[in-house]
Amino acid sequence: MDYRTVAREAQAEFTEKRSRFLAYVCPVSTEQQALDFIEQIRKKHWDARHNVFAYRLHNGCARCSDDGEPQSTAGAPTMEVLTGADVTDLVVVVTRYFGGVLLGTGGLVRAYSTAARLGLEAAGTVTMTYGSYFTLSCDYFLYNTVAALISAEGKITDSAFETQVILQFFLPQQRQQPFLRALADKTAGCVCTAKLKDGFLPF
Repeated sequence: MDYRTVAREAQAEFTEKRSRFLAYVCPVSTEQQALDFIEQIRKKHWDARHNVFAYRLHNGCARCSDDGEPQSTAGAPTMEVLTGADVTDLVVVVTRYFGGVLLGTGGLVRAYSTAARLGLEAAGTVTMTYGSYFTLSCDYFLYNTVAALISAEGKITDSAFETQVILQFFLPQQRQQPFLRALADKTAGCVCTAKLKDGFLPF
């Protein structure tokens, strides 16, 4: 159920035979977000010859467009870079400013593939891990012990220091039972957790 996606929004650029290729990469979680980002880039580069795009969601939705380039020379190569990197929940838009020199079918495929790859490299990748978010309260003298147990198995996402320490944290699915056993053992069973929700977190 875990999946890989891009870590951040990013941009990359390179020139091939005087044509400028600008790759824009953005993490998204819905098709509408992908479409909104594509429209944003189209408006930004309204004067460009082509705004090619590809997007993949981890629910299986995927779409690409050549945007006026010869069929399968732009959108499909861009999508192949995404599938080859095994990343989802992202959209890539490659804007081309024509430089006056025809690149040919093979040249276009290589150029759009290169642009998409450079965009992914600039964005970086993370693994989104499936698990659950929890909360707990503990006395101050137990804080270091509890925080160390959480950090060994998951990630603290929020904390508040009031009359007691209140921690919110994420645990990957396979690490929840080992954590709960260790917590009961190290705190003599006096610290209880409450599950908030299931979800994903970069981990």
